[in-house]
Amino acid sequence: MARADKAAAVAELKDAFESSSGAMLTEYRGLTVAQLSELRQSLGENARFAVVKNTLTKIAAREAGVADELEQLLQGPSAIAFVRGDVVEAAKGLRDFAKANPDLVIKGGVVDGKPLTPEEITKLASLESREVLLAKLAGAMKASMGNAAAVFNALPVKTAQLAEALRAKREGESGGAPAEAPADASDEG
Repeated sequence: MARADKAAAVAELKDAFESSSGAMLTEYRGLTVAQLSELRQSLGENARFAVVKNTLTKIAAREAGVADELEQLLQGPSAIAFVRGDVVEAAKGLRDFAKANPDLVIKGGVVDGKPLTPEEITKLASLESREVLLAKLAGAMKASMGNAAAVFNALPVKTAQLAEALRAKREGESGGAPAEAPADASDEG
């Protein structure tokens, strides 16, 4: 590779690390071109799967500030899934593809600057998608707002019921006759 090509590749990888919410490293040894194409499709629209050169990737990772998390993973043939957006979808794609094709080995990765082990990526894949979690959160918030509205509505209703019960009790104590109004001092004279 010419020096200019290497510099361009490093710059592209650095940009991919910086603009991605996550990067998951894999070993792809033994996969065919057709299988790699299938893997790219299974990762979804928010992920880009690229076969990388370890030396250039180490340089790019250092420049992007993620070398500590990734450098030890860059051994043997490596490919990286750069994820923009929902990392759960890409993690599910990798996990499911690795189950069907044991030649794909998930090495680890980094999400939002935090290193992930292969086991953590598998756990991440077991989460529900962002949209489902947001829908559940919205449902819970709507239910709690409905409960709060019911409590706030109950206060005036209970006050009215209490006033009616008090009125009925006073009416019952006076023998069923309406309570007399106190006489004005001006009427006595």
